[in-house]
Amino acid sequence: MKKVILSLQHISKDYEDNPLLCGIDLDLHTDETLCLLGPSGSGKSTLLRIIAGLEPADDGTILWAGKHIQGVPVERRNFGLMFQDYALFPHMNVAENIAFGPRMKGWQKDSIKARIAETLKIVHLEGFAERRVVDLSGGEKQRVALARAIAPKPDLLMLDEPLGALDKALRDELGQELRAILKELHIPTIYVTHDQEEAFTVGDSVAVLNFGKILQRGTPEQIYNQPTSLWLADFIGFSNQIKGRVEHANPFMVSTAIGRFQLSAIPDQMKTAGQEGVLVFKPVQVHTKKGFEELNSFEATVQDSQFRGDGYRLVIKLPNGNNFYFRDEHKRESGSPIHIVISPQDLLWYPTYE
Repeated sequence: MKKVILSLQHISKDYEDNPLLCGIDLDLHTDETLCLLGPSGSGKSTLLRIIAGLEPADDGTILWAGKHIQGVPVERRNFGLMFQDYALFPHMNVAENIAFGPRMKGWQKDSIKARIAETLKIVHLEGFAERRVVDLSGGEKQRVALARAIAPKPDLLMLDEPLGALDKALRDELGQELRAILKELHIPTIYVTHDQEEAFTVGDSVAVLNFGKILQRGTPEQIYNQPTSLWLADFIGFSNQIKGRVEHANPFMVSTAIGRFQLSAIPDQMKTAGQEGVLVFKPVQVHTKKGFEELNSFEATVQDSQFRGDGYRLVIKLPNGNNFYFRDEHKRESGSPIHIVISPQDLLWYPTYE
């Protein structure tokens, strides 16, 4: 089992008497890339700045390798921080930007020169040492900023929305590259993002932050397959929702206006006959079947079939007028009837007491 290298204990922070962080507990392990995922304003960047020492927490403890680091100056923490806007020095070329950290630490010229070449190779920018920063593309600036952050050999790397300023195609491409680079570096990393797809791509684990708390921590698969709240299911993009009532707990059965559905992997505390709540259908690959089935199926009408490159986004209209969205392999004719079949593992249940 990997060792805990960074431990946040009961970290709290208020802004203008409004709580932003409310007793955050979070551990980071050696060689782990942890994605801190949450909407804008959830406190992700503030938590990063507290770890870096750029601003103090109102309460709580930060331990690095088991030692308290509150009060330790930023420059003595040896943490690397990369911002969304990159914060590159425009009057310096690429090599000079990368050399800044090692030079501030008093490295010798030969060591700095070797480190520049090494980091440029890591970020796949060999031959860019003499380029002017102002002549670089957005993706190239992102890589230079990463090279500058890792050049002083930090003990911890923190990336604050590093792909946020890029278009989606470039974000997808660089997200894959970042994952590979971070695996190669073996530096414990905290990666802040509001994009769940980006978090799932880059992170070994994901911690979802909102309302001042860590709402769920787990692997990308755990977060996606079983979000622990209806808010989190919404945030991940599970918008296919309908009200329902629990018929009986074993097997776990929910009745709705569009049919009866059997579910799997539901916590025991959510299995109460007569309980009202929300049934969520994951936007998975659609399965259809002709003829009537009593359970886990419903009738709908094709509203739209939108080409998405690797398939189609199927929009269907329910009898109550609501739209559901699924993935599909081929185009379907608008207005045509469709009989959807749902697997128990593609359904989630959230009682209304949330």
